[in-house]
Amino acid sequence: METIGKIKHRNLVALLGYCKVGEERLLVYEFVKYGSLEDVLHGDRKRIGIELDWKARRRIAIGAARGLAFLHHSCIPHIIHRDMKSSNVLIDENLEARVSDFGMARLVSAMDTHLSVSTLAGTPGYVPPEYYQSFRCSTKGDVYSYGVVLLELLTGRKPTDSVDFGDNNLVGWVKQSAAKMRISDVFDPDLMREGLGIEIELLQHLKIACACLDDRPSKRPTIIQVMAMFKEIRAGLGVDSGSSIAVDDGGGGGFSGVEMSIKEDNELGKHL
Repeated sequence: METIGKIKHRNLVALLGYCKVGEERLLVYEFVKYGSLEDVLHGDRKRIGIELDWKARRRIAIGAARGLAFLHHSCIPHIIHRDMKSSNVLIDENLEARVSDFGMARLVSAMDTHLSVSTLAGTPGYVPPEYYQSFRCSTKGDVYSYGVVLLELLTGRKPTDSVDFGDNNLVGWVKQSAAKMRISDVFDPDLMREGLGIEIELLQHLKIACACLDDRPSKRPTIIQVMAMFKEIRAGLGVDSGSSIAVDDGGGGGFSGVEMSIKEDNELGKHL
């Protein structure tokens, strides 16, 4: 906690103090105006007084990634968050994302690829599959959880408890949708009403989310690579389907169907 309390970054909520009395633990953070992304995205936006168009959601996605990148790559030792989720991404008055709640965070040497833990951390719907299998946490686990948050921003849906998912969750539902229907049908209808050109950009960001959500940790991008892909999209280059970061290489861990949908819609976009 002392290490985390010293960290200052525009996309991290400052930890002001902490207290432990017996079994009770308390973390004190700075106040952030709009509360959590979970509240803003899935709650009463009119009451909160905020609108989340795609420009705002993209800004939040990039800010959250930037905060994680600082933890994973700039801090020495590196920090694994272990509980990345929409309720731990706070939104300030400038619609800047601020990653918060480091109660489950762990320090990891730059030389280590993972940490072995005795108890499972995280929140259902966000926990990467390897955590259930090996109790090994890594920065790639945070990337998986970040991918779920990005899916929330794209679909407007919670990661669990939707009547559309049945026994599945958001990740499984998107995988099934990619195989069974037009992939753009997973997007938040509020976003799709923003104009014809929006679908191409949403598909590009969905491809990034799919890369983050690969079942195989080694196939996921680092959060720095995610930032680079965001930059490519904003530069008008898109995410190169021939790059080393692919949605699915045929190994079964990715999202079959998303790659084809993006290629088809990019061809369509040339004529819009």
